[in-house]
Amino acid sequence: MALISAENVTVRYGRRPVLDEVSLAIRAGEIVTILGPNGSGKSTLVRALLGVVPLASGAVRRSVGLRIGYVPQRLAIDRSLPITVRRFLSLPLRVNDGKAMTALERVGLGAEISGLQLASLSGGQVQRVLLARALLSDPQLLILDEPTQGLDQRAEAGFYRLIEDVRRGTGAAVLMVSHDLHVVMAASDRVICLNGHICCEGTPRVVSGAPEYRALFGLGTQGALALYRHEHDHDHDPARHDHHDHDHDKKEPVRAG
Repeated sequence: MALISAENVTVRYGRRPVLDEVSLAIRAGEIVTILGPNGSGKSTLVRALLGVVPLASGAVRRSVGLRIGYVPQRLAIDRSLPITVRRFLSLPLRVNDGKAMTALERVGLGAEISGLQLASLSGGQVQRVLLARALLSDPQLLILDEPTQGLDQRAEAGFYRLIEDVRRGTGAAVLMVSHDLHVVMAASDRVICLNGHICCEGTPRVVSGAPEYRALFGLGTQGALALYRHEHDHDHDPARHDHHDHDHDKKEPVRAG
């Protein structure tokens, strides 16, 4: 059973089609990464799944009572606005201190950060706070819209490691979108290549070799799909590890559209 699915979803802005009959399904516990260049409809697809843009045709279906946590591309912070991390975590619904501290610890932030002004944090810290806030609802599905945009390479890799840890610790499915082809989690169960429609779909290694992917992104280093291989400096759940084997060398079919 899919947690959420899009069935032949088409979205138009005026007469211009942004998404053309896109179909996908996200199942419990999996990480799916959507790749595509700027203007490919990635953020529109996220908004369609969240139900905040009208569909020209098709349907979005969610499992009953589905809890979704959402992390946006960025948070515009007015540096004159006096709001602490702790207060931000209680917007719009107040949460107790214990739950707030647990969420911060889960994303690798210490309790001391709760009293800091949100505007004083680095970009990487802000993204972790946004993730902590998304986790407060105990989501079954996390949707992250280009969450590492504007972060340097080290912070980006750290955030990807964190997402993998969160999936392993909570069991939540993750749908993440990006236009950055240089770093993609090798732990992703599937990569979907989007350019208004789904061009191809499969594991990161399979998609990187697909003709549809290469036609869209080219063959040189600027278009190569780089697989993020994390450092094995922490333990894995054996069941998860045995299941995924990180898909480094598995031969799997690619779905082309």
